[in-house]
Amino acid sequence: MQVFRTIPARAASPTVLAIGNFDGLHLGHRALLARLTAKARELGLPSAVMTFEPHPRELFSPDQAPVRLTSLREKLGLIEACGVDRVYVCHFNLKLAALGADEFIERLLVQGLAVRHIIIGDDFRFGRGRGGDFATLQQAGSAHGFGVEAMHTIDLDGERVSSSAVREALAAGDLEHAARLLGRPYNIAGRVVQGNQIGRAIGFPTANIQLKRKRVPLSGVFAVEVSGLDKRPLPGAASLGVRPTLGEGLRPVLEVHLLDFGRDIYGRHATVHFLHKLRDEAKFDSLSALAAQIGQDVAATRTYFSGSDAHG
Repeated sequence: MQVFRTIPARAASPTVLAIGNFDGLHLGHRALLARLTAKARELGLPSAVMTFEPHPRELFSPDQAPVRLTSLREKLGLIEACGVDRVYVCHFNLKLAALGADEFIERLLVQGLAVRHIIIGDDFRFGRGRGGDFATLQQAGSAHGFGVEAMHTIDLDGERVSSSAVREALAAGDLEHAARLLGRPYNIAGRVVQGNQIGRAIGFPTANIQLKRKRVPLSGVFAVEVSGLDKRPLPGAASLGVRPTLGEGLRPVLEVHLLDFGRDIYGRHATVHFLHKLRDEAKFDSLSALAAQIGQDVAATRTYFSGSDAHG
């Protein structure tokens, strides 16, 4: 998959395009991208995705912007796994935000990408003041000769599948429901970096996964699987949060104690798949109290995996 950081002034070849933020890449997104790749094959053209970085709401109201489900790197990996040929990552700034809907279509879609067909979510808005919508695109498509279709929302047991619904499930600790909406367990990927060695000192060495983000959509202690370190996913107990026992105002940290695993993995890139929440984060009076609780967490994790094995 090719990744472009700008839209060309003039397209070299026509494209079939999907536009959206695609945060989390849930079942609705995956259905839209499956439709995109099928339409691209049908027309014999490359499939392309246009997405925005940062999220528009992070530019206009950073304090109210939703917490991200995926980093840009994670999102690009998930889009690539859907078979998309190209991604255009548009730097969302005040200049782009000021483009009127007609100018957005003319400059970016017609001249820059030579779109032959566009697929959007049914709630997609674009252009200055979110003035452009499906009808705007349809009118432009008639004038410029490209097709337009909107993917309807996917419902799961009567609930609309959306990034917001995934965030709510994660915040509530219902990882199983989040996995149903995503079509896979929620995960966070990062490099294994040097930690402060407290886990090792209290008998539970942990892999410290580098978080490039200041906010995370879930916190607590979890049963997880870690991929990327071994031929098979490794079971573990993970803590994700601000570690209140160690101080106040700390950045979130993701630490994983891998069960029965002792190899050196510093510098490796790992993906942590969150399967089941064991408990909320808590503040302990001493490191010995923390160590005792971690012992219980590890035992609960072993029980979870022995039950998982027994059921499938």
